[in-house]
Amino acid sequence: MKTTRKTKNISVLIPKGDISLSNVEGIHHIFSEANKMLERIGKEPLFKFQLIGERKNNLLKENFFSIHPKFLLDEDLETDLLIIPALHGDMLSSLELNKELIPWIVEQHKKGTEIMSLCTGAFLLASTGLLSGKSCTTHWIHANDFKEMFPDINLLDDRIMTDENGIYTSGAAYSYLNLILHVLEKYTNRSVVTFIAKVFAIDIGRESQSQFIIFQGYKHHSDECILKAQEFIEDNFQDKLSIDELADMFSLGRRSLERRFKKATNNTVVEYIQRVKVEAAKKSFETSSKNINEVMYDVGYNDTKAFRSTFKKISGLSPLDYKKKYNKDLVA
Repeated sequence: MKTTRKTKNISVLIPKGDISLSNVEGIHHIFSEANKMLERIGKEPLFKFQLIGERKNNLLKENFFSIHPKFLLDEDLETDLLIIPALHGDMLSSLELNKELIPWIVEQHKKGTEIMSLCTGAFLLASTGLLSGKSCTTHWIHANDFKEMFPDINLLDDRIMTDENGIYTSGAAYSYLNLILHVLEKYTNRSVVTFIAKVFAIDIGRESQSQFIIFQGYKHHSDECILKAQEFIEDNFQDKLSIDELADMFSLGRRSLERRFKKATNNTVVEYIQRVKVEAAKKSFETSSKNINEVMYDVGYNDTKAFRSTFKKISGLSPLDYKKKYNKDLVA
């Protein structure tokens, strides 16, 4: 664990286009509070916060807000941690708009700067090639697009954060708070992180975003046969479905079906069936008064142990815990 008192320069990159203002303000707020906490215990402030961009006036959110980086890319400044906030809107358009940033980010990494992306900022980080062959996470709703655009990156879409040798990524939306705490502990110590977690009411133990994921099968592919198989699974999830039956139905060999299905959807056939069933079960738990067994039978399971195990593996919670957390009648 690092205990050095050298000032840590925390730089937030301000890309062009619509970005997450909450990321920028949240990072500033957390590191500012960490400095105040260090001062209260008789230590020097550790963090220096700075904004970097291609221009010093960025209009955001249909001109409702503006943000003003103090430093421009061509200025010589020291950066220990470079943070890429979440990008909003169409990812391809955002990447095209910010393609000039890619070599600059790579150069910062070559200088020894740690790099962090928040949520969909992972798309810009991935475009640099710095994530090639590595693992990362991003917002679960963009997982299929990310896998299609960057097949050489191991996307862990159920993770809150990843850390690979000074390259960090965070998952959906406000999961960036957990990543900031993770890095803050590297730079300071556990007592500082515990204090900050309490001040900002951040659940310090979160590691997974599985319970928040809404499964949406990837269908932007050209394999018509596999599309029909996906639709059949989604329309008949309440039945006991087998790979052999699906293969016969679509006049394919089992191996051919499995190979084409995985290639087209990024899921195996079994994974796809399980995810569709669990998603249906989640919706039932959220909106109905049915008990665990009733929902289990409704989605085509008759083995309680298998259902509970599969549900928890995919959602991160047991069926009962999920129902207690998300059913409005139980909450009331």
